[in-house]
Amino acid sequence: MNIALWIAQGLLAAMFLMAGVMKTFQVEKVKVQMPWAKDRSDGFIRFVGISELLGGLGLILPLVTGILPWLTVLAAIGLTIIQLLAIFTEHLPKKEYNIIPVNIVMLALAVFVIFGRFTLFS
Repeated sequence: MNIALWIAQGLLAAMFLMAGVMKTFQVEKVKVQMPWAKDRSDGFIRFVGISELLGGLGLILPLVTGILPWLTVLAAIGLTIIQLLAIFTEHLPKKEYNIIPVNIVMLALAVFVIFGRFTLFS
C-alpha cells in the first residue's frame, strides 16, 4: 500500500507542480492555452498556481523529511478541493467536458492519498 501511495503522490505532485509553475510564472501563456483563464484576473490565476505549487510540495516534502508528515493529508485535501472547484465552477458550467476526465483522475488520486495516508497515521 505504501508503494502505491508514493506512486500516486509522485504523479499528483508532478502534475500540480508543472501546472502550478505555469500558472504562477506564465500567466499570459495560460490565458492562451486554457479557456477558463481568459476571463480571470492575473492575480486569480497566480493564486491558483501558488496553491497548486504548495499542494504539490505538500504531498512529498512532509513525508520525505519526516517533519509534520500529517501535512501530506492536508495537502491532498486541498488539492481535492481545487479539483472539485475546477469541475463544478469552471468546466461543467462552460461545457468543457473533454477536460473533466483529467480532473476526475486527479481527484481520485488525491482521495486515495487522503484515505491511504490517514489510515497509516491513525
